[in-house]
Amino acid sequence: MNYRVLGQTGLRISEIGLGSWTTYGANVDDDTANACIKAAFDAGINFFDTADVYAGGKAEETLGRAIKAGGIPRREIVLATKCYFRSWPGPLGYGLNRKHLIESVEASLKRLGVDYIDLLQPHYPDKDTPVEVTLRAMDDLMRQGKIMYAACSNYTAAEMCEAILASERSHITRFESTQPEYSMLFRHIETEDLPFCARHKIGVVSYSPLAEGVLTGTYKSVAKLPKNARLAKITRKCPHLTEDNLARVRKLAPIARRLGCSMAQLSLAWVLRRPEITAAISGASRPEQIAENVKACEIKLDADTLELIEKALGNKPKKPW
Repeated sequence: MNYRVLGQTGLRISEIGLGSWTTYGANVDDDTANACIKAAFDAGINFFDTADVYAGGKAEETLGRAIKAGGIPRREIVLATKCYFRSWPGPLGYGLNRKHLIESVEASLKRLGVDYIDLLQPHYPDKDTPVEVTLRAMDDLMRQGKIMYAACSNYTAAEMCEAILASERSHITRFESTQPEYSMLFRHIETEDLPFCARHKIGVVSYSPLAEGVLTGTYKSVAKLPKNARLAKITRKCPHLTEDNLARVRKLAPIARRLGCSMAQLSLAWVLRRPEITAAISGASRPEQIAENVKACEIKLDADTLELIEKALGNKPKKPW
C-alpha cells in the first residue's frame, strides 16, 4: 500500500480507502462486513469512510462494530463521516446549522462507538446556513476533541473558496479536504476543482472511482443486468449506466488486458494518476474485491497508455473559459 499526505493535515492515508455507501448495514451482512473491513486493514488500508445517513445510520454502527471485532487499533486508522441530510423527522432534522451539526456528531460518535471522528465532512453545502456558521461549529467540535479535522464533500471550487475566505476572516478552522465524485466516466472536477485544491493545498479523497461498478465490465447492456449485480438490486437509476458509457468500457477492456490487470484496477490507477488526488474510496462486498483493488497501487500508467485511454473515453472535459 502507498500513502499520501492529506492536504495540510500531515495525515498519511492509504491511496485506496474503504467506503460503506450501499454496502455495510444494508446489502452486506455483518459477518461479511467484518471480514471486508479486517481484510482492508490487513492490506494496509487505513482510511474508512461512511456517513450518518448511509443505511439510516446502520453503516456507521456496522463499521464501528467491525473495527472492534477485528481488533483494529483506533490510533492506526482515519475515520471519516458526513452530516447534512435528514437524520430525524421535523424541521430541525437536517442541515448544517450549529444545532443539527453538533447533534449529528454526537449521534455518529455513539453509532461508531468511538471518542472522536478524524474527518467530519458536510455531505453537501447548505444554502440556508452561512458557511461561517458551519465552520464555527466545527471549530468548536475540534476544540472539544470530538473531531480532528474539518472537511467537505461535493463542494464546488467556488463554494470551497467561499469557505476559505470565511475561515480566514473569522480565524477559524478551514476545510482541509474535499470528497468529490471522480472516475473515467465523471470528470467534471478536472477543470476547476482539482486546480483549486492543488493551489490551496486541499486534500482530495474521491468517491465512486468505478462509477458504481460500471467500469468493472460487469454490465454488457442497459436493458439486461446480471441478476446478482449491485445495480440490479437497487431501485434508483445509476446515471453512469448508459449505452455510451458501456461502449467506452468495451474500448478500455483491451488496454486492461494489455497491462495484465482488471478493469477495476485500471480505473483506480487512472484516478490515482493525478497528483491532486490523495485517495480513491471504493466499496467492497467481498474481501477478494479489496485484495484486487489494492493491487491498483502498483500500476503506473505511462504517457502512451494514458493517450490510448483518452482516445477510448472521448470525454475529456472542456475548460469553461
